[in-house]
This record gives sequence, C-alpha cells and structure tokens, in this order.
Amino acid sequence: MTKINFYEVLGVSQNASPEEIKKAYRQMAVKYHPDKNPGDASAEEKFKQASEAYEVLSDPAKRQRYDRFGYDGLRGASSGGFDPFGFDLSDALRTFMEGFGGFGDIFGASTGRTGSRKGNDLQVRIKLSLKEVAFGVEKKIKIKRYIICDSCDGRGAASQEDIQTCSQCHGTGQVRQVSKSLFGQFVNIAPCPRCHGEGRTISSPCPECQGEGRVQGESMLNVKIPAGVASGNYLTLRGEGDVGRKNGLKGDVHVVIEELEDKEFERHGDDILYTLHISMPQAVLGDEVEIPTLNGKAKLQIDVGTQSNKILRMRGKGIHHLHGSGRGDQLVRVLVWTPEKVSKETKQIFQKLARQEDVVP
Repeated sequence: MTKINFYEVLGVSQNASPEEIKKAYRQMAVKYHPDKNPGDASAEEKFKQASEAYEVLSDPAKRQRYDRFGYDGLRGASSGGFDPFGFDLSDALRTFMEGFGGFGDIFGASTGRTGSRKGNDLQVRIKLSLKEVAFGVEKKIKIKRYIICDSCDGRGAASQEDIQTCSQCHGTGQVRQVSKSLFGQFVNIAPCPRCHGEGRTISSPCPECQGEGRVQGESMLNVKIPAGVASGNYLTLRGEGDVGRKNGLKGDVHVVIEELEDKEFERHGDDILYTLHISMPQAVLGDEVEIPTLNGKAKLQIDVGTQSNKILRMRGKGIHHLHGSGRGDQLVRVLVWTPEKVSKETKQIFQKLARQEDVVP
C-alpha cells in the first residue's frame, strides 16, 4: 500500500484527541463502507486507508511510534505485529468491527444484536372542532399497544435461571463468516441463527407472553394540542408506542389532526369567514348588529350604503398562529337579503322607491 499520512487521511491535527480521531474515523467508515458502495474501488480504497489510520492512531503505543519514526517505523513485530504494507480489506473490516462493535453501532441502531428491536410506532387520528383548533386543547385518548409483561418483567423467560448465553455466538448475537475470492478475504456479519441475534436463549418461555416479554394492553394518554393546527398536522409522542420484544425500546405514537367542519365559520389559513345576511333597510341606513365569534358574541357596525358581498374585517378574532404570537382575523361577508314575496303595502313602497333617482343605479 502507498505510504499515507494518517492524520491527513482522517482530516485531524497531530494533536487530535482520541475522541476526535474516533469521530473522524466513524464518519469516514460510514461514508466509504463497501456495503454502502458496492463495486466502488475508490470508496473501498478510502475505507481501507481510514481503517489503517484508525488502527494506528487509536493505539497509544503505535501512535507514539508513528509520530516518532513515521510510516516505516510501524513495520514488523516492533509495532506489535502491525504491517502497514500488508493491510488489506479483511483487516479494514476487522478494525471496523472491533472499533465499533458491528454494523448496529456505527449505522445508528441501538445495539449490535438484532433480536431486541424497537417496538412499532402507532398512529391515532383525533377530531377537533374549530374552537379547539383556534385556542388549543388537551385531550385524553385510549390506545391499544404492547406493554411489558408483568409476569416476567419483559424477560420472556419463566425465570431468570431460564436465560442462558447463546453457545454459538457467545452472547454477541452475531456470527462471522470469512470467504475468499479473487479480490481477497471478505467478512460477512450475520445474526446468529441459534438465538436470532439476541445473544441468549430461553429454555422455558414465560407462559403469559409466550416468550415475547410483552402483552397486549390499553392505555390512556394525555395529548396537548397547540393552537393553530390544521388537518393533516400531527404530533409525535415519543416512547408511547409498542414496547419492543424482550425489553426492547418503545416505539412512538403519531397523533394525526382531523379538523371538523364548522356550521358557522369557514377557515382560510388563520382567518375565519362568517356570512352575515342583512336586510335592505340595514344596508341603506346602516346598523349595529350582534354576530358570533370564536370568543362569543360581538357587535359589528354596518355602515350606511353597505353593498352586498362586501367583506368586513374584525382584527384578531381568528385562529391563534401555530408558529408565533397573535391571531388571524374574522372576515364578515355581508349579503343583502332580497325577499321573494312581499305584501301589497311593501310592494307599493318599493314601487314608489323605484321612481326615486337616488335609489336607481
């Protein structure tokens, strides 16, 4: 392998701390790992270089010798058996596994074992009125979810004595298979077939949960809905979903908002629209009327000569903003009501008005 500067490979200074070196290697290992870049020779080479650099710089004795004598000073038994000129992909994969405990750790899983998985996420739909949306509300919801089995405390076994370390993987939950090809040795990491990746076996399962470590149950949850939400918005309740098998992590609950249609108001963003019907005399002469709002009744002034379909605005009478302070407005659409049937006297009045120049458009 060509001589390389290990500090430059990992992008750290010569005074970098062990934590900085590990973090830099972790980032490169994730980016250039062969499983994430199949058939990419350049990525494989960078993965090997990063692993070689970490192999040296993470060991205090090797790092000291490298800093003092350089690349050639690492050769042979004097450096503890490390040979930089014989470092291949199998060595790189070994460094990767030993440095981070397997794929589970470096790629973000909670553990190298595969048997103790996170529980499922759950979804719940909650219906809200316009007033609940406008001001926020706290709701209680009932959900069915997996909970920890009380009989075995989530172990899955009838007793603690019924749990043994897996004899095949010795508790790691993984088995390694080394194969050779024209390109060298390859190490395949797979869940242990005997314990299914759990690292342990159970001789006598819990009769209550049949070895799952969890049972079906019901729970009540309090959900605080902020003001200003809309249909399709959702809230996530962390750790309130199904518990995982055998004391695995809990999933989440996603509460999806469904806004009910209101009989009086239409929603337009954070504004609400109310349609007000007024009579012809009110439109001509003006008036003060009482109309509903989200906060109760309020008075509204109708100006003289108000036209049909005119929009009046009541500031700050709408829905609270979801992100930020303040509220939207209440819009009032005024419609002038035209009677379909009138009495003889009313008809005579309209006939007289029709001859007045100030009422003809």
